[in-house]
Amino acid sequence: MGVTSVLIWVTLLFAASIHAVPDFRGPGDYLGIRARPTGRRHAGFHPTGHSRPHLFLTRPAHPHPVGPSHRPPVPGHGSNTVSSQNPVYYSGPPIIGTASLPASLSTIVFPSNLPTSGFPKPTSGSSLGNNALPQSETNGQSLLGTFDAPKYPLWIGHSSSGDHNHGGSPSGSPPWGNRTASNTNPYKGAPSTGVVRSYDFVISRGTIAPDGVERSVLLVNGAFPGPTIEANWGDTIQVTVTNSITGPEEGTALHWHGMLQKGTPYEDGVPGVTQCPIAPGQTFTYSFNAALYGTTWYHSHYSAQYAGGMLGPMIIHGPLNAEYDEDLGPILLTDYYHEDYYTIVEEVMGTDLTLIAPTSVNNLINGKGVYDCSLVSNDTTCTPNAGLSKFRFTSGQSYRLRLINAGAEGIQRFSIDNHALTVMAYDLVPIEPYTTNVVTLGIGQRADVIVQANGSSSDLVWMRSTISSLCSATTQPDGLAIIYYQDANTTAEPTSSAWPIDDTSCGNDALDTTVPFYPITPPASSNDNSTTSAAAAAVPTVNVALNFEINSTGHFLWTMDGSSFRVDYNDPVLMPAAAGNDSYPYDPEWNMYDFGSNQSFIIVVNNESPIAHPMHIHGHNMFVLSEGLGTWDGSVVNPSNPTRRDVQMLQPDGYMAIQVDADNPGVWPFHCHIAWHVSGGLYINILEHPELIPSAFHIPSNVNNLCTSWDAFTNRGPIDQIDSGLRKRSSSSHHLGKRAFSNPIRRTL
Repeated sequence: MGVTSVLIWVTLLFAASIHAVPDFRGPGDYLGIRARPTGRRHAGFHPTGHSRPHLFLTRPAHPHPVGPSHRPPVPGHGSNTVSSQNPVYYSGPPIIGTASLPASLSTIVFPSNLPTSGFPKPTSGSSLGNNALPQSETNGQSLLGTFDAPKYPLWIGHSSSGDHNHGGSPSGSPPWGNRTASNTNPYKGAPSTGVVRSYDFVISRGTIAPDGVERSVLLVNGAFPGPTIEANWGDTIQVTVTNSITGPEEGTALHWHGMLQKGTPYEDGVPGVTQCPIAPGQTFTYSFNAALYGTTWYHSHYSAQYAGGMLGPMIIHGPLNAEYDEDLGPILLTDYYHEDYYTIVEEVMGTDLTLIAPTSVNNLINGKGVYDCSLVSNDTTCTPNAGLSKFRFTSGQSYRLRLINAGAEGIQRFSIDNHALTVMAYDLVPIEPYTTNVVTLGIGQRADVIVQANGSSSDLVWMRSTISSLCSATTQPDGLAIIYYQDANTTAEPTSSAWPIDDTSCGNDALDTTVPFYPITPPASSNDNSTTSAAAAAVPTVNVALNFEINSTGHFLWTMDGSSFRVDYNDPVLMPAAAGNDSYPYDPEWNMYDFGSNQSFIIVVNNESPIAHPMHIHGHNMFVLSEGLGTWDGSVVNPSNPTRRDVQMLQPDGYMAIQVDADNPGVWPFHCHIAWHVSGGLYINILEHPELIPSAFHIPSNVNNLCTSWDAFTNRGPIDQIDSGLRKRSSSSHHLGKRAFSNPIRRTL
């Protein structure tokens, strides 16, 4: 069984567990119950023989036409269309882990190979340098990937407009004063500029063709990718979000990836954890501090919604740890699906094993690509050579590129033909610069790289991002863009050759190469032989097993320590803690890990599944003490200054040992960032300093008002709780934790 097969299977499992939303469950049960407002209720019997009824909800016709199926051929089932595949179901005792997976199922959930197509050739007589569609038809209002995209200064002025200054040079001294990347602890010495950067976002549904295939997507201000948020280190960012999604209506929320949210955990943007969703037709204003600097992104944290297009880049200007001439800004790398995220979730949450492995059909750079229109069916409009992203270099100059893996599942290998990449930062952490030809990024990870323009004035070369065929499920892994030097023909097609890519591992670059520029030594633990037992006792260690289950109803579950995360969108997890309830009653399904008053803690995640997982922590950067295959032997890589980041790849059948400084009271998600997996329950919540939460922050009235409007929306009729949302709360329930639980427990250290 190949690693690719394993990856596909894990994705299947994850997706199924994500969106199955049980209203009634008995031991070992897991029901895929979700309804649109138009769904019809049917009586039924509990699948394990219990007498309790449950709801089966019909799937109405999808409101928008979609492109060809993205499913790979199942062995023995011929073509690549869903209609040609015979359903395959499992019925039997629960299966936990790969050891108990029957061989009869392994050929379905672990196909031995996944056919891929090469990059589409241009139509006869044309060039991939010719864009057949205008930017407005491929990406709406976005300028990313065009010569009109802005260049970015070292910092922006003191206007609160949030404008990128149109590439203008900053004047005077930097707004962060004499703080540098080498003399300031970014977690303790961030400035407070007093400047507010304000943005207004309208979320809506629209029709565009990012790779030539016309489809319905979710847009931010009419753009895919969404507008760039830009601020200086220490600024306050305010974003007013209006939910104008219709056809059908959906809730939404925005998460500001990597933002620490110290003192403002209710601004983290996670429905069911830090807030209720923003109901259709409603508006909410987020306000938070830009406490770290570098490159990051925002995205929906409502179900797998960001896989439908609801995402965009963020640039926080700060001190430099390496010099360059020009900042070209964000370069988003996204695997791409022609089915909308909702349909994919419906399919992966079913029990037909031939439909539960989402497979991307393309790979985009800054939201642009091309597609082989001969593969399109269902009368979907497809335009060949729709258009690739383009960038301009000037010989002798150096350029900063801000790489973001904003995809749903695929691990990206980024490179530029004939040019080396000097990595200066990962996530929001400046590092000691090192040079490589290929940068590997898991979902949610970022890399800031510097490229020396060493070509001649008439050169043109390929920029590439390739989805790992070892670690990810795709039928078209190659993403291309074009770099034109100053005198090159900007409609020509490069002939440059790619760097060799080592696709033998699903991990990031070795930890000893990603050394933070500002050194921080984490508190000692029992794994450090130089520590005393008293010091070691102050840093508790928790081991968490990551695994999967196929339950008796034939559904896949993702689990952490044997439990799959579920939450109630109407009753955010943060609210009981903020209410000051001394007992802090938490529903077991919230997967709460209470670290009490500990000042630091270690989590060791043991991956018992055969797929890689990009693990993301909210509210913190984590120290990555060690990672690899097998189990942790207790050793620490670079113990005086270990790697820090907010997403770390967890290898198949491997481990990662992370340490977190508990300096941010609140409830913080720690989850896999694969879109289908996080929705399927591959997720725990970290409860940090519960004794300090009531005094650390006060939840504003506008956050509570979100729950009032969401209650009103859900009380209108059956609601599609397509994520892990479980129960529709009645209008008489409370937002601040005054809720009784039959089994109010949580894991406590």
